Amino acid sequence: MARIFAYIVHKAGVPHDTATQLAAAAKKIDLASSPTAILTGWGPGLDAACDNVCASYSEIWKLSSEVLAYPNAELVRQALAKILPPGSILLIAHEHFGIDLAPGLSIKLNSAVVSDAVEIAGVAGSFLNIVRQEFGGQVSAHVRCDISSGAVVTVRPGAFKAPESAPVAGIVVDKSSEVGALTARRRYLGTIVAEAGDVDITKHSVLVSIGRGIQEKDNVAIAEELAEALGAAVSCSRPVVDAKWMEKSRQVGSSGKTVKPKVYLACGISGAFQHLAGIKGAPFLIAINKNPKAPIFQVADVGIVDDILEFLPELTTKVRELHSVAAK
Repeated sequence: MARIFAYIVHKAGVPHDTATQLAAAAKKIDLASSPTAILTGWGPGLDAACDNVCASYSEIWKLSSEVLAYPNAELVRQALAKILPPGSILLIAHEHFGIDLAPGLSIKLNSAVVSDAVEIAGVAGSFLNIVRQEFGGQVSAHVRCDISSGAVVTVRPGAFKAPESAPVAGIVVDKSSEVGALTARRRYLGTIVAEAGDVDITKHSVLVSIGRGIQEKDNVAIAEELAEALGAAVSCSRPVVDAKWMEKSRQVGSSGKTVKPKVYLACGISGAFQHLAGIKGAPFLIAINKNPKAPIFQVADVGIVDDILEFLPELTTKVRELHSVAAK
């Protein structure tokens, strides 16, 4: 069986939430295998991130270089191509950086590439069976990937739950000397931080999030009333921002903000992966959508098939009634 690796994204010494999810995805390929984590970067933040993933991976490869201080996919591709053994299987989170990194890396490794895997159905001979979604999650495509020369697979965040097994005591192996000089035709200039809105949705434990199903700007008030009753904040998906019904600071998703609430009400949201990518921390997810085949129901803890324009006002009334009873 080919050796399995997971590329771990991290920031300020904290590994991305997908670090443990990639370990779970690796077990779907080979239950007996112990995947190896790879982290790139520079300085104390890299060392801290390596230490933090030691509980999930038995071995961690550290690639430390000043030019890798900012994650430049062009440079990381060069580094990984130099250290990965022939025929390796590399798992990467299907987010901004992984989407940039994976295709070019597969060319350098002369290996197969599969993007946005939501399920791994095991190995049959030299083929890896993968399930990915297309057409906004309306179709599940079953892909047979030839791994005889290795593979690069991007894994959808949240598709695999972190294993509940006992933590391992991983060891960190410094592979920096094997990388050598790295050069790129693009370079990091700086980060422009978006202006903060009137409400910081990242600070709220309960979010009432609305999508295209809200239909028009005047109906946003329906969600605001429910949020007020729940002590929550209103967030939204990209179509709501594009329609200028809510400001950009309220958007959840790959092109919006990343949130980690305890409870997330997805109201009239289809559940495209771009939106789900912004929801972290495995919140209790309640989906309300009048389309019973909406992809959001595949990841929801509770699914309600109904028109949000009718359901949300009723829910608001019930919540207020419960508050009134509790106050007596």
